[in-house]
Amino acid sequence: MGQHILVKVQEKNFDVKTLIENLTKSSEQENEIGAIATFIGRVRRNQEAGLVDELFLEHYPVMTEKKIEKIAHDAFEKFQINGCTVVHRIGNLTPGELIVFVGVSSRHRKEAFEACSYVMDFLKTEAPFWKKETSAGGERWVKTREEDYIARDKWSEK
Repeated sequence: MGQHILVKVQEKNFDVKTLIENLTKSSEQENEIGAIATFIGRVRRNQEAGLVDELFLEHYPVMTEKKIEKIAHDAFEKFQINGCTVVHRIGNLTPGELIVFVGVSSRHRKEAFEACSYVMDFLKTEAPFWKKETSAGGERWVKTREEDYIARDKWSEK
């Protein structure tokens, strides 16, 4: 089974419907895809530091895409999946805007769910993104939360 991986880091918004449709066409055996699991992240207004007016994301170009591609390749090694798509936005975003899409296709739902969760857990902790929240109280850089590392580390136990 070939690996269909699509990774994009971009400023512009993305179309969820198109990304899902592309996942159904991610295999020579298109009719063998029985499940697609997705995660869609949005910018929240209410954060730990208060009400956020804007979220600024920057990344390390080329390195970020390579790291995300490695995460996707690792998912293919760990799970029986047909396709994996990751789109992550950068730049200035406001509450309610889409920030990330992770989609996985497979023959069965369990593999799709687990692989999608796996990719998201590693994306949160391993991909070189930096986030800065702006609110009425000023600006602050967001650190990766301890629970994100705990979620990632659980995969090594499986």
